Amino acid sequence: MPRKPTSLRPLYITTDVNLHAEGSCLVSMGETRVMCTASVEKRVPEWMRGKGRGWVTAEYAMLPRATSTRSNRKQNSRALEISRLIGRSLRAAVDLDKMGEVMITVDCDVLQADGGTRTASINGGMVALVLAIHKLREEGVIAANPVISPVGAVSVGIIDGKPALDLDYELDHRAEVDMNIVMNAKGALVEVQGSAEGKPFSRADMETMLDMASAGIKKILVAQKKAVAEGTV
Repeated sequence: MPRKPTSLRPLYITTDVNLHAEGSCLVSMGETRVMCTASVEKRVPEWMRGKGRGWVTAEYAMLPRATSTRSNRKQNSRALEISRLIGRSLRAAVDLDKMGEVMITVDCDVLQADGGTRTASINGGMVALVLAIHKLREEGVIAANPVISPVGAVSVGIIDGKPALDLDYELDHRAEVDMNIVMNAKGALVEVQGSAEGKPFSRADMETMLDMASAGIKKILVAQKKAVAEGTV
């Protein structure tokens, strides 16, 4: 049965998939699969030392055979741009002043790509980050919970003149408008990345896509919360 334009792809989050990382999960959105690990270091970058603040950063990479043809392992400009997006999004979810001088690096490795790898990375990265923070609190390294408001992300677009949510590769390839939205649990926008492929889109189109993304992200945030609480969803 074809998926409705307003529906998310099947979303699954499996936690604690890495023996060594302080926080980890495997997130599946449709056929896109991303392994997310959160690694803790009880130090911060040199430029932050002595300020009593923590830091959250991210790195994104795609395995060579994540797509239909093999790619090079070397990080390219696209991977760097997505790494920065993930890092910005996750930092928006936490109060760095409550972390002390602790750095958490979230690695997002795409095992299989079928569109929406950056949004899946943010969704899984948030879960891995929260799990790592839980561990730090259990160990007494962090006293107060630094999570302000979890974030979720989803793609939206216009396909054949109609809005659609959570684009897979086939839809993304045909999209007249392609947009990635990051929001927090309070409904506030963290990041909006979007562009038209040829035909410009209207402000009304923008509002429709934002509303569609908001509805999808609410469901993603529920799945994230269940995964953290129950282990797998």
